[in-house]
Amino acid sequence: MKSGITKRPKDYLISFEMETKMTLKKRGKYYYGDSQADIRDEVRRYSKKNAYVAEHFADAVCTCGKKEFQLLINGLEGAAVRTCAACRAQHPIGDSEEFLDRVELEACSCVCGHEEFQITVGVSLYEESNAVRWLYLGCRCPTCGLTGVYGDWKNEFENYRELLARV
Repeated sequence: MKSGITKRPKDYLISFEMETKMTLKKRGKYYYGDSQADIRDEVRRYSKKNAYVAEHFADAVCTCGKKEFQLLINGLEGAAVRTCAACRAQHPIGDSEEFLDRVELEACSCVCGHEEFQITVGVSLYEESNAVRWLYLGCRCPTCGLTGVYGDWKNEFENYRELLARV
C-alpha cells in the first residue's frame, strides 16, 4: 500500500477555516448538499450528537488540483487513504500513514453506487489546547449530492494544524 502513496509538499496551502451557508437538505434518512462546503455543515451536525463538536476543517485537494477521490477506510483503527480520481495518486489522511502496515482498509461507496467523493476532515480539540480529541471524515458524492460522515474516531495528534495539512 505504501509504495503508491505521495506526500504533499510542506508549503502546500490549505484553507482551514471557512464559514459556509448551510444548504443541506434531508431526503429520507440521508442529507444532500450542493457543494463540498456542505460537508462542513454535515460534520458539525453529526459531531454535535457525539458531544465533541468539530471546529476546524480542511478540504482534500490532490497535488494535481483535483478534488474527487476514492476512499479506503478503517474507522475502528482510525485510518484512511484517498486516491485521486484523476491522477490516481494515493495519500494517507491525517496521521493514517502510521497505521497502514497493520490495518485492513475497506473501499467506500455511495448509496447510489458511485465510488468517488469530495472529502473534508473536521476535528474537535481538547479545551484550551491545539491537541485533537476527535476526527471526523466527511464525504459528498458529486453524482447524487449525498453528504455524510463516513468515519470518526478518537485522535490524539498534538497539533491540529499539522494534522489538517495532511488531509
